[in-house]
Amino acid sequence: MKKGVVILGCLILGFAFCVPAVAQPSAKAVETILIDNFDTDQEWEWGVQSSRFCTEGYPILKKFEGIPNSLIPYHKESDPTAMVLGTKVKFDRKADNWFEVFPKKGDANYEIPFVGTVTQIDFWVWGANYNYNLEVLVRDADGRVITLKCGKLTFHGWRNVVINVPGYIKQHSRIRSGRTDMTFVGFRIRTDSNEAVDDYVIYFDQLKYTTNTLSNVYDGYALKDADFGDSENKSESSSSSTSDAK
Repeated sequence: MKKGVVILGCLILGFAFCVPAVAQPSAKAVETILIDNFDTDQEWEWGVQSSRFCTEGYPILKKFEGIPNSLIPYHKESDPTAMVLGTKVKFDRKADNWFEVFPKKGDANYEIPFVGTVTQIDFWVWGANYNYNLEVLVRDADGRVITLKCGKLTFHGWRNVVINVPGYIKQHSRIRSGRTDMTFVGFRIRTDSNEAVDDYVIYFDQLKYTTNTLSNVYDGYALKDADFGDSENKSESSSSSTSDAK
């Protein structure tokens, strides 16, 4: 009896190895998407704003030629000149001061839409070893601004910061109207109440994110934006919903 069981098991195992392997369709397409490396002009510009105790004439936002050493091997001679985005700020007194670096179009703030479902946000930041805190601001699909903490800036020079996007953040709307996806709002830097505030600089480079671009794509996805001839009304409704969510 035992001998028969062994023979049967061998036959089944042999059959399994004879069956050709078939690739299974995947619902994932993990990509790293560059938001801005500051080397070339984008459809948006960058702006800066600060809390009320900021010294007159500050903060100052400017691009400078430069690149983190770790990225030099990836920068080709044919590429545009490597640039970084820098901000200098001064405050008149120690307090819970803050300033924000954010994308804009003209005089209006602009929020960069993420593609797919984002798992990580990745960028390089130059620290001046001040006891300041760095945060990334995103707006979820319901219109709420979420703060993602990136840690302290108590280091010298360039550091690569990678932050995970928590799964509880709603990145896509379940309905067609209003906001559709999560957006990048900007960076926020907060001073420590006991730290010097009279002369501070920070730089950013290579802002990008890792995402599953197929996570929200389904059979018939293109039909969600089909034009029924009432595009103007839809636009007004969407604008109203977005405004209400802020």
